[in-house]
Amino acid sequence: MTSPAKFKKDKEIIAEYETQVKEIRAQLMEQLKCLDQQCDLRTQLLQDLQDFFRKKAEIEMDYSRNLEKLTERFLSKTRGAKDQQFKKEQNVLSPVNCWNLLLTQVKRESRNHATLSDIYLNNIIPRFGQIGEDSGRLFKKSKEIGLQLQEDLMKVLNELYTVMKTYHMYNADSISAQSKLKEAEKQEEKQMSRSVRQEDRQTPRSPDTAASVRLEEKHIRRSSVRKIEKMKEKRQAKYTENKVKAIKARNEYVLALEATNASVFKYYIHDLSDLIDCCDLGYHSSLHRALRTFLSAEFNLQHSKQEGLETLENATENLDASTDKHRLMESSNSVFCPPVRFEYQPHMGDMVSQLCAQQPLQGELAQRCQQLQCRLSTLQIENEEVKKTMEATLQTIQDMVTVEDFDVSDCFQYSNSMESVKSTVSETYMSKPSIAKRRANQQETEQFYFTKMKEFLEGRNLITKLKAKHDMLQKSLGECQRTDCSLASGRRMSTLRKQDSKQPIPLVVESCIRFLSRHGLQHEGIFRVSGSQVEVNDIKNAFERGEDPLEEDQNDHDLDSVAGVLKLYFRGLTTPLFPKEIFHDLLACVSMDHIQERASHIRMVLLSLPAPTVVLMRYLFAFLNHLSQFSEDNMMDPYNLAICFGPTLMSVPDNQDQVSCQSHVNELIKTIIMQHESIFPGPRELEGPLYVPGILSEDCESSHSEPISVEDSVLDIAAELHSSEDGSHSNNTGYNRRITSAGSEDPPSERSSPRSEPEQSTESLHEEKIMARATLSCPTGSHVADIYLANINK
Repeated sequence: MTSPAKFKKDKEIIAEYETQVKEIRAQLMEQLKCLDQQCDLRTQLLQDLQDFFRKKAEIEMDYSRNLEKLTERFLSKTRGAKDQQFKKEQNVLSPVNCWNLLLTQVKRESRNHATLSDIYLNNIIPRFGQIGEDSGRLFKKSKEIGLQLQEDLMKVLNELYTVMKTYHMYNADSISAQSKLKEAEKQEEKQMSRSVRQEDRQTPRSPDTAASVRLEEKHIRRSSVRKIEKMKEKRQAKYTENKVKAIKARNEYVLALEATNASVFKYYIHDLSDLIDCCDLGYHSSLHRALRTFLSAEFNLQHSKQEGLETLENATENLDASTDKHRLMESSNSVFCPPVRFEYQPHMGDMVSQLCAQQPLQGELAQRCQQLQCRLSTLQIENEEVKKTMEATLQTIQDMVTVEDFDVSDCFQYSNSMESVKSTVSETYMSKPSIAKRRANQQETEQFYFTKMKEFLEGRNLITKLKAKHDMLQKSLGECQRTDCSLASGRRMSTLRKQDSKQPIPLVVESCIRFLSRHGLQHEGIFRVSGSQVEVNDIKNAFERGEDPLEEDQNDHDLDSVAGVLKLYFRGLTTPLFPKEIFHDLLACVSMDHIQERASHIRMVLLSLPAPTVVLMRYLFAFLNHLSQFSEDNMMDPYNLAICFGPTLMSVPDNQDQVSCQSHVNELIKTIIMQHESIFPGPRELEGPLYVPGILSEDCESSHSEPISVEDSVLDIAAELHSSEDGSHSNNTGYNRRITSAGSEDPPSERSSPRSEPEQSTESLHEEKIMARATLSCPTGSHVADIYLANINK
């Protein structure tokens, strides 16, 4: 019999688990309710929009008719004039001509409003009806997937409940068998002590009688001892068997617990986001098209309404599914936030919360880990293929719903006779055969996309559970230790030179560029793709505390987040890197066609800035130039980098045209990236750190290498870059950066003076001599920089 305390403990554990599951179930129901509310609100919004435009169409038509009556009233007088000669003479008079032009303009306005009413009735209102129909259909399909995901999640929770109860049962059996074994041991001890006492109490008897009695008693004692020993052996075997079962059950419980937590995390962090994306699929784009149709009509109708329409245009341009999704999740944070992680619940004092990977279970767990690894490899390949198909289908759907068919400017073109060209929008967009075909293709593509989405989510769900089990098994079996190479690399980075507070290059700039130079040169979309805002804030806060979170030589940070920190630093400078005082001078340089002349003038403007600012510019643009050399891999040539860094480094003044000036700013930044060597002064002219695309000094230690001076190191790298352009050296993917403080004895007044041609030719010869020594002493190695960030707060 188990004690009442045990029943109480089991009930407490079960009750606590059921309470947590009940809260999750309630949260899942609230999620569906929240999505239903969004659907109802969206339907109501679309209905209101239809009613609004229907009433507005009536008003526009009434207004058009009234204007037509007004013009006909006065034109009829002209037609009824008896004196035709007088009418012809009156037509040449400027007041009469103005009067005729005024009547013509009113007639034209009447036709415009009639056209506007026709667009409202036959174009915009049907669009909103289609949007409502599509939105309801997508919500219904998304809800089906959501219900399936929630059902799968509850199955996982029920499996955990079953495994936990099984663990409790086997653990209780083990404890019971242990108690019985101890009881058998006590009986054996009692029997032995009883036999000793009986021998001591025996009275003297005759020899024959005593012998027979002793034999009989000895036989009885042996029989009793044998029974007790057999009972003890049985109970010992039973205890051992139950103990192994309990350990196995506990292992299953721990694995199921880890898989459940991973599934719950995946549902709340990934599945809900994907589900909301499915609900919003095409909605914002379709609404964008409908409202752009309205805007196009209004802009062509009357330019004086530009001021009022800009507000709606901005609101239309700001339609963004991702922003709405985040707002929805933020407004209903309690519904969409992940629940508390399931914790291991010790049973009857069993405090072991880790896998037991020792004998006799080690072989079984190792085999299971290998099986999981094989299964995961297959699933990941299959799921990746499904993902590619799904993304291609999604792109097809996006192409369908982002057709730019909202421009109705053709409806407002007039001939010499002032006859309005009939609207072709309703004849093209609302053509029944055309729209039926488009809608059939769209629905068929949507059905295929949802099929692939469901397959992808189910596959990812299975991969998440299996990976959680595999990782825990691998960790328990000791297969997740770092290699000696990564440890040695970490030690090299830990001994790297610390950032001096007086150094011209800020710590955040130096550290981010060092990290990106090591790991991100071939990362596609670097500086163009946004990183995790949470990780960006974490890295930024670490730098603000004086720490260097990127100091260790590990690529466990998201490259896009590190790039975002670098851009955020320059964007947040109180005084921009390119001050507004030199804005017009720099933009004047862009108008020069000759690239060398343009670079020369840019150099003269930049040298008017303080020396620390020029040093920082030189360091940054040397890195950007180095990064652009890998544009075939990272897709970031100088122009793309200029688009990313132009608004960050050089803001357009408020009194300037933002659109036209920004293109000139981008061209300026592109020129500086490409011509940074001729724009910025060298180490002899300006003292300060240099960005050198080479190797860290720790990687170049050799007993045969000679110490290289500051000037030699710069010339080495210049020669290496020169030779790579000729094809004698291939690009290295694992560049690191080396900072060398370039000493100069030249006076400040000669800082901006260019070097003479003989000096340049001499240095070119010196570069060719130095190149061999530089390449031999510092062999480079490649480093793969593709990483995947799994952040719980992302």
